[in-house]
Amino acid sequence: MDPLISLDSQVCTRCYACFRACPVKAIHVHTGGSIPDISIQRCIGCGDCVMACAPKAIKYRSSVNDAKALFESGDKIVAMLSPSIAAEFDDISDYRKLVTMIKALGVQHVNEISFAIDLLAYKYLSLLNDFKGRYYITSIDPVVVSYIEKFHPNLIGNLAPLVSPMIALTKVVREIHGPEVRVIYIGPEIATKDEALKYEGIEKVDVAITFEELRQLFKEYSIDESNLEYSSIDGPLSYKGSLYPLRNGFAQAADMDENLLTASMFSLEGKKAMVDAITEFESNIATIQRHFCITFGNNLNGPGITRRGDLLYKEHLVIKYANKRLQNFFRVEWYDNLQHFLELDLSRAFTADDQRLPTPSQERIREILAELGKTETDAEGCLECGYANCIEFAIDIANGFTAPEMCISYAIKSSSQYEKSLHDLNEKLAQARKSLRESEEKTKHEKESALQASELTNAMLEKLRAGVVIVDNMLKVVKANTTFTNILGEEAELINEVVPGLVGADLNRLIPNNFITLFSYVLTDNESIENRDIKIGENLLNVSIFPIVKGKVAGGIIRDMRAPEVQRAEVINRITEVIDRNLEMVQKIGFLLGEGATDIEHMLNSIIEFYKGENKKLSS
Repeated sequence: MDPLISLDSQVCTRCYACFRACPVKAIHVHTGGSIPDISIQRCIGCGDCVMACAPKAIKYRSSVNDAKALFESGDKIVAMLSPSIAAEFDDISDYRKLVTMIKALGVQHVNEISFAIDLLAYKYLSLLNDFKGRYYITSIDPVVVSYIEKFHPNLIGNLAPLVSPMIALTKVVREIHGPEVRVIYIGPEIATKDEALKYEGIEKVDVAITFEELRQLFKEYSIDESNLEYSSIDGPLSYKGSLYPLRNGFAQAADMDENLLTASMFSLEGKKAMVDAITEFESNIATIQRHFCITFGNNLNGPGITRRGDLLYKEHLVIKYANKRLQNFFRVEWYDNLQHFLELDLSRAFTADDQRLPTPSQERIREILAELGKTETDAEGCLECGYANCIEFAIDIANGFTAPEMCISYAIKSSSQYEKSLHDLNEKLAQARKSLRESEEKTKHEKESALQASELTNAMLEKLRAGVVIVDNMLKVVKANTTFTNILGEEAELINEVVPGLVGADLNRLIPNNFITLFSYVLTDNESIENRDIKIGENLLNVSIFPIVKGKVAGGIIRDMRAPEVQRAEVINRITEVIDRNLEMVQKIGFLLGEGATDIEHMLNSIIEFYKGENKKLSS
């Protein structure tokens, strides 16, 4: 069986009106604006969330298909009507036409639960007159019963041990038509859908539908009053039970004393009245000393009604309907029926389904209040969050049922802080954009400079008489000049025509192994090799290899020793090396000879001077 209440996340607009409407917080809101969750265990079936949801994301379980299956079963069916039909079907000219329309669906008998109201009213009257010190809360409304079972289980013993009007009339019609007759209830509530599932045997209600669903069935079966005659509601008929949809209608049905000075029962109706009255009953019944007749208020504005609002107008329609029904009323027949069916066992028991949660510590509540900007002394509350005060709100935050954002003042404060943070972020973003533009300009300039430098470097490499090659750690050529290509010979020159600069070429395929070994050594050990002579075929090459990026990139300078300019430069270079080595040796000998070397130097200088003088004499 599908849950009584469901939420379509694709339709939900996250307005959280459902959360604020729920009297037991069976709808949970989480931080971050996520879709609310519905706790079926906590739901009491009042349907306020359905009525509060403007986009129609929340729906109650449909029983239309179950009703159609029942109508098409061929079984004998009795329909039981709530007297609230007067407030719903004012667009139908006469209630007797409505009876015929219902029978056209496949129903043999139509009864009104007003008689069950009369019956239960007198059962309650007997219970109250036989007072033995226990004060009762009426159990005629399944919403109130569910609320007490789940949130005030200590009061289960104070629930009057009597069935609801729907179950009472079910037993009556099966007493009349036999236990095999099928029963469908039609009313303004949705809680009756789940209530019907709790009973078996002669108390079983096969299907419970709303007025809204009844209109849908009329449309699907193309049933219109203009083609139908009048039909009367089947007996047993009621007396004042038709006033049940009104706040004090139940007391009126039993002719109970309603004098405020002497009445033994208070009649209360509405969501807030239910919550407050039951809390008061639990706390102060020893002082109040009254029985409570409590209804949620769904009889005239329930979730199964299509025409909501205009409460006084609807009350007028109910009173008008009751008066019309009483015009040809046979009170003696009614009384005889009442006495006969008072013999039915209409008792019931209740089961605790405690959904209460432990109250958080005072310290935790104070922490949450502080986060909300509240204290225990100023926590009266604005009611906008759906709670009576800020302390109740803080308790449910601690229990994970709601989020701080549901508090209007907190949300406004958070919004202001968010706007300030957003403003600061925008300023930082603007600054970042400015820096990015400057960085882009700088990068562009650097890129242009790098390009110019690259072009200049390439031009310089091409001007060098020595071959230059740069390779990566896989010995793939990164860059090479034309001289290097020429040194390698014809094969390399052919590759260069296809791939300029030999970029990406495998060095292993271009030079011999002894040459490769030198590059591998430099890349592995990160040490340079300078002026190494290598003979490749008939060619003698002078090679210097050095690391550029450790372990990743190395460069090589290769000179062809056959080239005339290289030969001249090399001869000069090598003579210079020999002279440098000899000078170094003379310096060492001079150092060893010490003062003797100095004397020899003086003697040599004297001989030179003498020699210069002799030359001058000979010249003269």
